[in-house]
Amino acid sequence: MIDLTLDVQRASRCTSLPSDEKIRTWITNALSGQREEAELAVRIVDEEESQQLNFQYRGKDKPTNVLSFQTDFPAELNLPMLGDLVICAPVVEKEARQQNKTIEAHWAHMLVHGTLHLLGYDHIEESDAEIMEKLETGLLIHLGFADPYTPLDEAG
Repeated sequence: MIDLTLDVQRASRCTSLPSDEKIRTWITNALSGQREEAELAVRIVDEEESQQLNFQYRGKDKPTNVLSFQTDFPAELNLPMLGDLVICAPVVEKEARQQNKTIEAHWAHMLVHGTLHLLGYDHIEESDAEIMEKLETGLLIHLGFADPYTPLDEAG
């Protein structure tokens, strides 16, 4: 069992947000086999805050589904703090509709995806993307969701 300290902040007007229990389950699943102890914060926001942060930290002037802010403590300190996830609820809902997924499935995907970023995974290089996507797919299938990378025309 993973010792997870989780701070969920809800700063969104959206009403179809996942429960803290679901958020904890999805993050714990992503941490399984990676960490025994972890601390992180999840902040759920609307487009304005997401766009501001995406511009400030990534130079992209638009809202995005998830931003991951990894802590940069020296590894030798061995502290459990992973970082922060900022998830834009309206973008997640819009993408779920566009991708013909349930909102819950896309929330699970974004939380798993963001947690993997906090663990050091990325998808900048194609080989790294393949590793991360394979891991995400396995984690989400384990949670009872479909492969998030299956094209719409193959999704059934």
